[in-house]
Amino acid sequence: MFNVVLFNPQIPPNTGNIGRLCVNAGAKLHIVKPIGFDISEKAVKRAGLDYWDKLDLTIWESTEEFLKNVDTSRCFFATTKTKTPYFQKEFKKGDYLIFGSETKGIDENILNKYLKENKLKYHLLGRGYTWLDMGAYDNLIEAGAICQRNMFYETKFAIKCKDYVQGSDGVML
Repeated sequence: MFNVVLFNPQIPPNTGNIGRLCVNAGAKLHIVKPIGFDISEKAVKRAGLDYWDKLDLTIWESTEEFLKNVDTSRCFFATTKTKTPYFQKEFKKGDYLIFGSETKGIDENILNKYLKENKLKYHLLGRGYTWLDMGAYDNLIEAGAICQRNMFYETKFAIKCKDYVQGSDGVML
């Protein structure tokens, strides 16, 4: 399946929602430090994240460590600083879908250094709004990638991909 990567997450509920989606979609979650909250076993238990122990999770000490250890040619960076919508990319099993901090996004130096063509536009097309939180953007992009590759049959992810299509106005329905 896919690898979902959070660079420096700051908001616990976003990370929790993304973790839940990863469990259900069979995706691996990578969290890259620094993290803006506690994810110790005690904190996770207190937050009621009863699925967290089922999550395929890797914690990285820094973005540099992460990027040195993965195939950066298959990293897709979610940003508002590009014109390429996520559904125009061709995803493959094992790709890395990368999301930056909710407060700062992905560092501009990283975006410029690693494959400019692998930036993904994540606002809702045709509308220009960025009202959704990071968890919602992750859901949209990950679901779109799963549908594109017809991998939903390999997961518990309940979505009818035929209903997840681009409308005539360029907006994902």
